[in-house]
Amino acid sequence: MGKGKSDDAKKVKRKGNTKMQLKRNIGYFDGVSFIIGSIVGAGIFVSPTGVLKHSLLNVGVALVIWTASGLVSLMGSLCYAELGTALPFSGGEYSHIKRGLGSLPAFMFIWTSVFTKPASNAARALLFAEYATQPFYGICPAPEVLKKCLALAVLWSLGILNGRSVKMAAWVQTVFTLLKMMALSVIAVSGIVLLVGGRKETLARFEDMFSSEMPNVSQIAEAFFQGLYAYGGWWSLNYMAEEMKNPSRNIPLTVMTAVPAVIVFYLLVNISYLTVLTPKEIVSSVAVAVTWADRVIPSVAWIIPLSVAVSIFGALNSSMFTLGRLSYAGSQAGHLPVLISMLSVHTCTPAPAMIFSTTIASIFIIPSDLLMLTNYFGFSAWLMIGLTCASLIVLRYREPNLHRPYKVFLPVPFMMVAMSFFLVLAPIIWSPNLQYVYAFLFMLGSFIVYLPFVHFKMHFAFLDKITCHLQLLLEVSPADGSAESKHE
Repeated sequence: MGKGKSDDAKKVKRKGNTKMQLKRNIGYFDGVSFIIGSIVGAGIFVSPTGVLKHSLLNVGVALVIWTASGLVSLMGSLCYAELGTALPFSGGEYSHIKRGLGSLPAFMFIWTSVFTKPASNAARALLFAEYATQPFYGICPAPEVLKKCLALAVLWSLGILNGRSVKMAAWVQTVFTLLKMMALSVIAVSGIVLLVGGRKETLARFEDMFSSEMPNVSQIAEAFFQGLYAYGGWWSLNYMAEEMKNPSRNIPLTVMTAVPAVIVFYLLVNISYLTVLTPKEIVSSVAVAVTWADRVIPSVAWIIPLSVAVSIFGALNSSMFTLGRLSYAGSQAGHLPVLISMLSVHTCTPAPAMIFSTTIASIFIIPSDLLMLTNYFGFSAWLMIGLTCASLIVLRYREPNLHRPYKVFLPVPFMMVAMSFFLVLAPIIWSPNLQYVYAFLFMLGSFIVYLPFVHFKMHFAFLDKITCHLQLLLEVSPADGSAESKHE
């Protein structure tokens, strides 16, 4: 969308003889921090009730579903590990769909993501503001204006941080991931200690955990939805593949460390909740971890709301980092304005991409009602996962000689494709809603933009002047050829 460049743009001087491309600054531990940070948000602290509720308070079924949801997430992340090592480009699913299925499905993905992912970031920022301000207001609700101002401040602080320094963003991510895992460890270890020296009624809850009423197929499926939602974010690593040190080794290793670690922590934390609280108490609690803390560590129960805020902050940082890379990759392919794929001449970071994605997220914060619209786009995430795994299968047959440092067992992507399309269709069939039609029409609306601006390359000359002025203002320069173009 607008690839013309003015000669005036060359006025922006590069720092020394710096080669303008993303730097490989992200190591193994940074990658593990980003994946864990993306997956573990507020959900496990606040509302791990959905799985138990739809399992009809059957403890055994609930724990099996938590495990199965984690294993499905691990299968998906192994598929992504193959794509990330074979095609180590920024952009995650977008780059893989573009290579495997073509430009149009990739454009549909970025068209939808430019709407849904910033909205998700806006929702996280507002939730952070809720938890950060509530201790100062006690039982009274915090003013909406204050929460929105704080949410905007957090969004732009992280946007600027990610736009200026990858190393600093990775450091922040590592610190906040360690803090949230320490909080989860307190809950998990306390639960194990209480269970080992537990009362008879507590032990009986686990000895006869399958004895209560069994849920039917649709209830199990609904519980499964809730479990998979809690593991959302396992796909984040591929967005930073172009910045990973030794991606052939580190991407599979990172995935195989981070996702199983989250599965183990989720199971231990749920067992800890069930050790202290009855299933009915868990389902009726507004914030399970807070109720748990009031029972187990009442003198320092304030640690849990603080941990929730820390957890949301870390997840938001990770999400903003990946969204900036998606915008950058889309612009490099000509699917977004050319300015967005430019890099800072001082730091070689995609500063315009971060400004673009943070601005859209800010728009969602100001009138919060817009966030309600995004509830009906949940199916689109699994549609894109299905298309990405389908791309893997297509590339296996179409490009058999493509260098693949890591290869997943081929039935796994077939299973992921089947599961993805089930997860797309099930909510629409079981609870049909007109809003799903609107969401689907919005996705199809991408064709209206794609045909003139991408396929026929319609271009307006005045955009070149705007791009040039913004380039000089932001001190950014076009990247020296994408890693993807070199690979092809």
